[in-house]
Amino acid sequence: MAKDHLSNDSEPTVFAAGYLVFRKSQRLEFLLMKHPDRWDLPKGHFDEGETSIEASKRELWEETGIPSDAIWTDPVFRFVHRYWVAKRKKPQEKSLKELTIYLGTLLRPIELVCTEHLDFKWWDWDPPHAIQSQTIDPLLASVATHFQTHPELLARLH
Repeated sequence: MAKDHLSNDSEPTVFAAGYLVFRKSQRLEFLLMKHPDRWDLPKGHFDEGETSIEASKRELWEETGIPSDAIWTDPVFRFVHRYWVAKRKKPQEKSLKELTIYLGTLLRPIELVCTEHLDFKWWDWDPPHAIQSQTIDPLLASVATHFQTHPELLARLH
């Protein structure tokens, strides 16, 4: 089987986690970070011994300056996405990556510190979105469905 397709027996060997962060402003907004060629989430690989939630909170702090006590984490929502990535030392070889994204809301205003990205942007929540097809768009569609099935969570954000 080709390595660029998922199969039932494929197990991830690379793990990453991050956050989709919302804030209450004039409108409901979510945070994305700017790479040279795309928009992405504050996220990164696990350190040894970390859980996915620990890695996501550490990465959020490292990439944005948002401390864990400044964010409320949705207790139900988890977006898990698996996809193939090229190995750093052998780009012709691929590894299966598992990315877990948590849904969070800022509890207080935070001045963001952009440490690993060119910039950041708060985007208006106005689904459907067409920002980045591999990860961001499916994540945002999943969040929209989550808000429809849990309207109390969306009400909490407004």
